[in-house]
Amino acid sequence: MNTETNQSDLIDHASPSSLTLTKLKRRRKRWLGVHLYLGLSLGLLLSIYGVTGSILVFQTEIAEWLQADVLLVKMPSQAAYRPLSEVFSAGRDAMPTRAKPVFATYPRNEFAAFKLYFSVDTPAGTERWLVAVNPYTARVTGKQLQSRSADWLPATFIGLMFELHYALLIPSEEVSTVIVGVSAALLNISTLTGLIVWWPLTGHWRNALTFKAKAGKVRFNYDLHKTSGFYTLLVMVPVLFSGIYMVLPHNVVPVLELFSPVTYRYWFQSQPPYPNAPAIGMDDAVAIAFKQYPQGRPHWIYGAAEPTQTYTVCQDGVDAPGSLLQRRCTVIDRYSGKILDLDDPSLPTATAGEIFTHWQWPLHSGQAFGMTGRILVFITGLACPVLFVTGVIRWRQKATVQQSRQR
Repeated sequence: MNTETNQSDLIDHASPSSLTLTKLKRRRKRWLGVHLYLGLSLGLLLSIYGVTGSILVFQTEIAEWLQADVLLVKMPSQAAYRPLSEVFSAGRDAMPTRAKPVFATYPRNEFAAFKLYFSVDTPAGTERWLVAVNPYTARVTGKQLQSRSADWLPATFIGLMFELHYALLIPSEEVSTVIVGVSAALLNISTLTGLIVWWPLTGHWRNALTFKAKAGKVRFNYDLHKTSGFYTLLVMVPVLFSGIYMVLPHNVVPVLELFSPVTYRYWFQSQPPYPNAPAIGMDDAVAIAFKQYPQGRPHWIYGAAEPTQTYTVCQDGVDAPGSLLQRRCTVIDRYSGKILDLDDPSLPTATAGEIFTHWQWPLHSGQAFGMTGRILVFITGLACPVLFVTGVIRWRQKATVQQSRQR
């Protein structure tokens, strides 16, 4: 009688909390399988994205260090920039007449050169060139071939990092965008399943958040994997999603529009009033953007290389009440100079979808939160190969244990 009573008491005591814990453990085991499969199959890509992304966070500083004689200038005592028209003219004069201006980067500080990028069609394919111009003298400090369409590898270190990060050195843009975008989406799933697997079902939060003291190599590897994943999670998820958005905007924007209208600035086009109509210059486009945001400092200037393309001028330092980001982009018709779109989350007409897309590049690069954000993205990128290597070691350790048990 006492035995039956004790067994009954144990069954009652086991319900329902222990049954719930058992179900949660079974569910976590299934998610562990998903996490393991995605991690092993895509971990190498995650490592590539992470390391190259960490380098690209500081790509401007690295490029200036590698090419100081071209990209850095001496600030004169009378520190005044020459008119932009002279700077762009000097860049064009350094290139063949058939060269098309596609992009420009405003000097980031008083010691940086103005960087102009051109594309040149040749019998062997398209070449991309960088021309650096001293903004104080409007004289060319040097030019450099960046890439050739016929070559597999870019001609510069930073160019190689870009191609690895955004295209995995795959020649076909159609193929590379799909592979990079889909793999980033699956890696985001892997990251979230890692959170499920990590979650301490028994409430032992300290063990989940720290390293076990005086543990052996096996436990150290396990703790390194779980803590690296947890402490980089809040950065990893938005960085991976923003990467999907940037390589597959035509697929992501329609999904976002199911919830809120989205205006994507790269979809705007210029309309020539007649064949061979003259276009305004890039310096004119900057002047138009300045009228819209007088306090903003130009950063990126997208040239209109093709007849239907638009100018886009992105400015930093635009302070607006209630807006955390100080970056604004103005889309301008290359013929009429008319403003076609303002990428400005502070506007009353800005939708939730437009504000969301406006945040993607600053989050991906870490620039949304200044140097602190850049450092966080840099560390998260370096954590990617750590997660892959420790995950593989953990998988091999468990496989070895299972094999020994079967013997």
